[in-house]
Amino acid sequence: MDVHQGDLLKTTGRSATSCTGCLWPKSANGTVIVPYSFSSNYSSLNLALFKTSMEDFETLTCIRFVPRTTEKDYISIVSSQGCVSYLGRIGGVQMVGLDINGCMFRGTIQHELNHALGFYHEHTRSDRDDHVTIMYQNIAPAYTESFDKQNANNLGLEYDFGSVMHYNRFAFSNTSGQPTIVTKPDPNIPIGQRDGLSVLDVSKINRLYQCNVCAYLLNEKNGSLTSANYPSAYPNNASCVWRIKTSLDQVTLNFLAFDVQSSPNCISDYIRIYDGPTKRDTLLLDRTCGTGLIPPIIASTNQLLVEFSTDSSVTGVGFTALYSSVQCGGTFYTPERNVTSPGYPYYYRPNMNCNYTITAPVGKTISFTVTDFLTESSQFCLHDYLEILDGSTFKGRFCGNNTIPSFTSQGNTLWLRFVSNGRVQSRGFKASYKFV
Repeated sequence: MDVHQGDLLKTTGRSATSCTGCLWPKSANGTVIVPYSFSSNYSSLNLALFKTSMEDFETLTCIRFVPRTTEKDYISIVSSQGCVSYLGRIGGVQMVGLDINGCMFRGTIQHELNHALGFYHEHTRSDRDDHVTIMYQNIAPAYTESFDKQNANNLGLEYDFGSVMHYNRFAFSNTSGQPTIVTKPDPNIPIGQRDGLSVLDVSKINRLYQCNVCAYLLNEKNGSLTSANYPSAYPNNASCVWRIKTSLDQVTLNFLAFDVQSSPNCISDYIRIYDGPTKRDTLLLDRTCGTGLIPPIIASTNQLLVEFSTDSSVTGVGFTALYSSVQCGGTFYTPERNVTSPGYPYYYRPNMNCNYTITAPVGKTISFTVTDFLTESSQFCLHDYLEILDGSTFKGRFCGNNTIPSFTSQGNTLWLRFVSNGRVQSRGFKASYKFV
């Protein structure tokens, strides 16, 4: 196996990112189809990881990885050759090596798939010397060519220290603790992440393949999102997604303004929010339109997806929202499910402040039952406790091993607040609800 640049399989020397014939072709509907097959030795867990890794491309770009049927050109993903790929489309069957014993990470999979789409390593782009210093004295001699600059198309986008295509600072070092890549001007800029595609990775794919998509990756600790033209009217016939990914905890989304054309069952313009990074994840908020603020949304993980779709008729002003993260809590719109304290049935953590919102459709109420409850006991429940608010009616603050009576809400919304201090922890609570 002839490999260069660390993980690139050799072909007849050409730069895929400068060669339109080396790109995967675009179909009539504007998507780029990349057929693939898997070797038979991947487990169901491996295949699930491949699926979620590929879904990032589908959500944020016009790339569509699809199982191969009869296509002549396709990638064959195998687990016997390390982590390697050809650069761009080479014609016929082309291998992508993703070994079970070293490559089963989302960012590593996306790294090799990005090579197959036509992207070199970020630290080898033509302007890299303006951004990093390559410490050749610290590089093992057999690997110096892994740092050779390439005459590739930088697509008019800035250098990306956070790219999934960037090597880490100690890549191929011949001396423990000595870096091979030093960032400028700050030598401590993080490089070499394998968490997944960066904002600029997504932009580069969309620019190289001229994708006509409205998709945004928001991966800062906190930030904002707005509909197009806000506070002026948003455009007709639009379809946009915002994928939010915070580094820790659970994403929370708070709308500051919301004005979307109202229609029966929101069949015209609407917003949807998914509890995860794709449209295959559970809905936190189904089709919603009209005016008025949406209650705060709390995802179950550090990722959620916002979808905004408009038709060809009336428009509204749109929306603006802020996102950040919280340690715990949740937003529930599904007809029935369980709600628990963080970590249940194991002990909750100290110093938590968790908010849960349960919202039924207008005209329905919520049947609510606490099936298990145990917290630190204290007079007046000043330490660890669960508070329940039924619309504007305060149902009480509970702690210790209190029995909490089951009830049906007066309106269509319940709020729960679970608080712990730094002293004693216990297993917390488990509750269930259903819309009636």
